[in-house]
Amino acid sequence: MTDEQQWPSVVPYVDVHQGPKRLLTLFMSSTAKTEYLSKMPPIVSIDGRDYWVYWGQVSFEIPADRPCHVAARCEGGQSGGQLSQDLGSRAASILLPPGEEAIVLNYQCRFADGVGYLTLS
Repeated sequence: MTDEQQWPSVVPYVDVHQGPKRLLTLFMSSTAKTEYLSKMPPIVSIDGRDYWVYWGQVSFEIPADRPCHVAARCEGGQSGGQLSQDLGSRAASILLPPGEEAIVLNYQCRFADGVGYLTLS
């Protein structure tokens, strides 16, 4: 998959939860060069469960009747021509309050800065 492609559907919420759910859509982007993106896929965490995803758009089912913790990160990178795991994880997270409305978040991996940003749309 390229960063232009999308996941075919919504990733289900897999932890024990019998209550209502809502849709979370994440737009994943990076300032890294295109040739490095396949070597450092983004990771999304929903209530502590990690999902290795693709750059671009991905949607998750999340609980609507309780808070939900969402985090995103990209690990590794390139330094001096070598792939490196010591450049930080560029992590960002947010605790979403309960609610029925769909949520849209943007995650940007600021490659050179070693920082990740997660913002509401």
